[in-house]
Amino acid sequence: MTSLSTSCFTGPVLRLPSLVSPQNPNQRSFLSLTGNPDRIRGNRIACKNLSFCPKASLRGNLEVAGVPTSVPVRVAHELLLAGHHYLDVRTPEEFSAGHPSGAVNIPYLYRVGSGMSKNPEFVKQVSSHFRKHDEIIVGCRLGKRSIMAATDLVAAGFTGITDMAGGYATWTQNGLPTEL
Repeated sequence: MTSLSTSCFTGPVLRLPSLVSPQNPNQRSFLSLTGNPDRIRGNRIACKNLSFCPKASLRGNLEVAGVPTSVPVRVAHELLLAGHHYLDVRTPEEFSAGHPSGAVNIPYLYRVGSGMSKNPEFVKQVSSHFRKHDEIIVGCRLGKRSIMAATDLVAAGFTGITDMAGGYATWTQNGLPTEL
């Protein structure tokens, strides 16, 4: 079995009950296995050879390593109000036509002729603006570039990445604040 990234490992791990609270499915918690070993055996927690990535659990959940969380634009707006940063990965021309308030523009793709070419310095440029543990909302025009950019950032070790589904087009359709 191969691991998903260099920071992941494979080996025997306990199959744990769901980390999602049955009372509140939006609340996640870590499970402690300290206590009565008979209780653990009674619940038949089985040992299997699974792949586990501790890096993916840093944000309180066990998402697959390399797959960032995506949220709707209204949730992204609430996260921005709570102090997250906004990384706009559209081209400079798209960005200058309007963007969410306080956004930082680092293009993921550049226009080259009639097509697009990946920015080879993207991760390096993001690293010069943000720390690896900053909470960052990644957005583009429709949502395709942002999920690719967010995936690259997670793979590069950024732990607070959230993709904004729907992109800036949906942001403006919802009447959320913009600036030029």
